Amino acid sequence: MPPKSRETLPQPIRSCNWAIAQLPGLSAENLDLLHRAGFKTTLAFWQRTQTPAQRHNLAAHLQLHPKYVNKWAALCDLARIPAVGCTYCGLLLHTGIISVQQLADTPLPKLHRQLMRLQIATMQRQDLCPPLGNVSLWVEQARQLSPSRR
Repeated sequence: MPPKSRETLPQPIRSCNWAIAQLPGLSAENLDLLHRAGFKTTLAFWQRTQTPAQRHNLAAHLQLHPKYVNKWAALCDLARIPAVGCTYCGLLLHTGIISVQQLADTPLPKLHRQLMRLQIATMQRQDLCPPLGNVSLWVEQARQLSPSRR
């Protein structure tokens, strides 16, 4: 009898890392400011903005209002999710999701309804809402990355 083949277990996902220039909504001026401060990637920015104190200190160093640093930190956190990346992190932020942890904790049906409402309110088109299967993958990957769920 041949040996049983081992089923391959799904590999745990890792945080994605993108060029900081791929973050949605960054002006050329702010991108230049971030580059001059040494930020080239989303993961590097996220790692240096883990606490409110770090974000406050960075905002002071960059001479920016803290709301910008907080927004970029949230976008960088959400962009760590492979299926979200820089493509959908802004959409999630506009839906009210500000972290991987919050996404992991949000019930799928509620999140999909929020996304649908946002698309209808801003674009007047329901068909532009990401399909439920995509949103489900975002939540699942967020759960895998979320420290409280490991």
